[in-house]
Amino acid sequence: MPAIDPVRRTVNSTSVVMLMIVCPCLWLAAAAQPAQLTLVSTAWPPFTNVRGQPRFALDLVEAALARVSVGSKTTIVAAQQFTPALLSGLFDGSAAAWKDPERERTLIFSRPYLENRLVLVGKHGADVSAKALADLNGKRVAIVEGYSYGDAIESAGPTWVRARSEEDCLTRVLKGGADYTLMDELVVTYILSNYPKESDTRLQIGATALLTRELYLTVKRTRADAQSIVDQFDAQLRGMIADRTYHRLLHVDWIRADVNGDGVPEYVPASDRAGASQPQHAYTLFTTPSLGETPPSTGFYFGGSIYSDWASVPENYKTSNSDKPDPRRSTASVFKFSW
Repeated sequence: MPAIDPVRRTVNSTSVVMLMIVCPCLWLAAAAQPAQLTLVSTAWPPFTNVRGQPRFALDLVEAALARVSVGSKTTIVAAQQFTPALLSGLFDGSAAAWKDPERERTLIFSRPYLENRLVLVGKHGADVSAKALADLNGKRVAIVEGYSYGDAIESAGPTWVRARSEEDCLTRVLKGGADYTLMDELVVTYILSNYPKESDTRLQIGATALLTRELYLTVKRTRADAQSIVDQFDAQLRGMIADRTYHRLLHVDWIRADVNGDGVPEYVPASDRAGASQPQHAYTLFTTPSLGETPPSTGFYFGGSIYSDWASVPENYKTSNSDKPDPRRSTASVFKFSW
């Protein structure tokens, strides 16, 4: 057996010690790296879109994930390519997906963070009084190809006209290619706001949600940290309502939502200086279980406290907010349409 060189033994011993020191550091550095999600979606303004365009749902999800040090990047695909891409395993999931049994087999779903309420839109003068899809038997209703509207549309009465986008659906209605289209209430709100003259003279908009679908973050089940990411995401949602992140990213002044977890929604303003009058309108994040019935009594959330009615709200909160518009809000049009 050859003799061991004392110098070499010293060097080797030092190397072992250094390796023992460096390896844990490398492991800790790797462990500290934030998780990254590669997600897929369609262009569905104002909920999903490329960066620089209105993408309220994607902005909400990214804000919640950032709070738990999870990064994400969303690839936008055509509507008809969305479901195959989502289920293919090429992506980690989607920041804005509807739930169905096929998707649930492959993906873990978060709690819903938004609710899509689809109302009937027709040409000016059209009868939009339908209370259910079955009331539209024999009518042609335009919907976007590739969206997961759920099993309800398969057995309902209308003849479905598949279109490429929301804009395409509305164009078909205006040009007579369809009798109606189904559009989300928030999209309709922005059409009314951005095109008041055109919408007033050319459109008829229903007041009843004919289809309600909750919007979720999804992560593929084969990803080891999928459940952890979803759980951490869920834990951020109520705080984002209370600290007005929802207001800023949805571009709304009042939200009606359950801010304290007691099952009863409150009116939450975008600022603690909400003005002298109680709100006449508020964007409801989620409808009550008894849709169509009188909602439970609600309070008002100011300064971290809930007040039972407007009269009990302290006067210091009933002042006008003269601040300039939040520069972080997008100024892009949320719905571009050639009338």
